[in-house]
Amino acid sequence: MTIDALPDAALVHRAEDPAGPWWRHAVIYQVYPRSFADASGDGVGDLPGVTARLDHLAELGVDAVWLSPFYRSPQADAGYDVADYREVDPLFGTLADADALIARAHELGLRVVVDLVPNHTSDEHVWFQAALAAAPGSPERDRYVFRDGRGEHGELPPNNWGSIFGGPAWTRTTDPDGTPGQWYLHLFDSKQPDLNWENPEVRAEFEQILRFWLDRGVDGFRVDVAHGMVKQAGLPDWDGHVTMIEGTDDADAVSGSGNHGPMFDQDGVHEIYRAWRTVLDEYDGDRAMVAEAWVEPLSRLARYVRPDEMHQAFNFAFLAAGWDGPALRRVVEASFVANDAVGAPTTWVLSNHDTVRHASRMGLSDPTHRPNGIGQGDEQPDAELGLRRARAASLLMLGLPGSAYVYQGEELGLPDHTALEDHLRQDPAFFRTGGVERGRDGCRVPLPWEGDAPGLGFSPTGATWLPQPAEWAELAADRQRGQAGSTYEMYRAALALRRSEQLGAGDLRWLDEDPHVLRFANRDVVVVANLGEDEVALPEGTEVLLASGPLGGTAQAPTVPAATTVWTRAQA
Repeated sequence: MTIDALPDAALVHRAEDPAGPWWRHAVIYQVYPRSFADASGDGVGDLPGVTARLDHLAELGVDAVWLSPFYRSPQADAGYDVADYREVDPLFGTLADADALIARAHELGLRVVVDLVPNHTSDEHVWFQAALAAAPGSPERDRYVFRDGRGEHGELPPNNWGSIFGGPAWTRTTDPDGTPGQWYLHLFDSKQPDLNWENPEVRAEFEQILRFWLDRGVDGFRVDVAHGMVKQAGLPDWDGHVTMIEGTDDADAVSGSGNHGPMFDQDGVHEIYRAWRTVLDEYDGDRAMVAEAWVEPLSRLARYVRPDEMHQAFNFAFLAAGWDGPALRRVVEASFVANDAVGAPTTWVLSNHDTVRHASRMGLSDPTHRPNGIGQGDEQPDAELGLRRARAASLLMLGLPGSAYVYQGEELGLPDHTALEDHLRQDPAFFRTGGVERGRDGCRVPLPWEGDAPGLGFSPTGATWLPQPAEWAELAADRQRGQAGSTYEMYRAALALRRSEQLGAGDLRWLDEDPHVLRFANRDVVVVANLGEDEVALPEGTEVLLASGPLGGTAQAPTVPAATTVWTRAQA
């Protein structure tokens, strides 16, 4: 049976015009600037370092680069505590360096997406400093979420909300006379006070920030905590219980990856994004926004990508499914159903700066487990198995229609630094939980560029702000470039095929119902991902286009081993 003759019931998603807007099918590479490349020699990555290494991304074959925050910041949360949204932190360079990076990327045919952090500022932002100096009820305090405390003397927090990083979500201020004052809300660290998005001045300011960077030529924004800006009126206590939203079912609520409670996914956020979409639409070049929204069910997440709101939303349900065939199949189906209903593309992501790298997660005894960091004394992943599964998962992801995100270093097969000593850690989550959560430092270690160089070529002095595992030397970019079978060359080949076969704008049809073998057609490419234990036979005479690892069987009758994905040409 040819693919064209497959029954309509097998069709999950229809192909679209590959000449449509770039963001509908782009592969976007996340750069975490402090860990990508250091030009200054201080051991911390910077914007000139990124610019000098953009050729690597162009050669790899991605369409765009997303930069994590490089704005002026005291770096209490690695730049996600912004003190000035219109300035580059001296740690990373200057505004002229940002302009040079954008220009060079565009010369190489790469679009540039920058991070925007609208839920909170740094406590060193001029607005928050003014708020601390002002009286309760003042216009300065109304830009943030200040409240009187509960209890006889206001000694208790205004409600029982907890911080995502551990501990309470409220910190009490001290008045100028030294007496205890009001409390302010911070869903994250105490140095990251939440903004009050009911305040028109806050909304107007961020529209101007959008314009500032759009005028400098950026192609889009990744919006941090996009589901957290508006809080339920009255800021009620929350018992932590999650209830199923009316109108959804188990096939829709698929992963357990969402944030819940009266501080997240409130309907008022959509009004903000409709206003922002109007701003972006004033500019040419298909400027785009992607939501970091840990929201489920997927039908609820799809509200963020309706035609007049965001362009994309990260598919964290896919990331959270881990190495689990039935779970991945459910996520893929539900994602297309939810996003196709609003005319939006589906995104796919396996790793980022907030999660243990998938080459490590998938080497755990439970390859669906998603710990917040791995350290000394924790279960250590099986590195060989984790990499084999990670390569297979990556090839599965890149074979799907839609847009895909690649986190820096995953094209090298990097694992987390899972034996990082605790005294070196910098993530506030580690400190606010008393070390119960190891935190995210392990996935943020500086990249290895040259296997024989000091600091693995990250910095001209060999300095690195976090130490690199010794085994990373063999995974360095220069060791893998041009080496047949390397993870880097697999990614490069996959991205080239994805582009030439127009897979990002393709369709998807399941070819069988085996829950542990995801076998689907995208245009005339067949993807077979073996997440089971037994080898899977391919039809005799199959033309193999690309495989994540060695195949079994014979050249005429190949088989797909466990933890392997293969792309083949569909047979007529």
